[in-house]
Amino acid sequence: MKIENILKRDHLELIEIWEASVRATHDFLQESDIIRLKPLILEHYFDAVDLTCVKNNAAVILGFCGVHNGNIEMLFVSPECRGAGVGKLLTENAIKNQQAIKVDVNEQNSQALGFYKHLGFKVIGRSPLDGQGKP
Repeated sequence: MKIENILKRDHLELIEIWEASVRATHDFLQESDIIRLKPLILEHYFDAVDLTCVKNNAAVILGFCGVHNGNIEMLFVSPECRGAGVGKLLTENAIKNQQAIKVDVNEQNSQALGFYKHLGFKVIGRSPLDGQGKP
């Protein structure tokens, strides 16, 4: 596995990983949320962050991370690759090479919260609404 930068042409592959990952881990989201978010992520959010990915030896993207202003804004791993070190590799790269020092995690996503805590992140605050204005 190796870290690579993302090219615009990779965005369609990323959105497939995003959707599969969200469906596997974000059970607090409604179908309408996924349908509403998908075009926003594809058309706007990918361009707003510094994106990196992990590819296997066959150049298949296994997961990706987006960082902006020292914040990990997105980290998604193909469901079949969860637990294989892809997320850890992306997070360590974000810290070392993209100056990431924080991450916002929806507390309803207990798997992600546990993952980041396992990597040494600490909860330092809480807000009643996420960036989309949802509880």
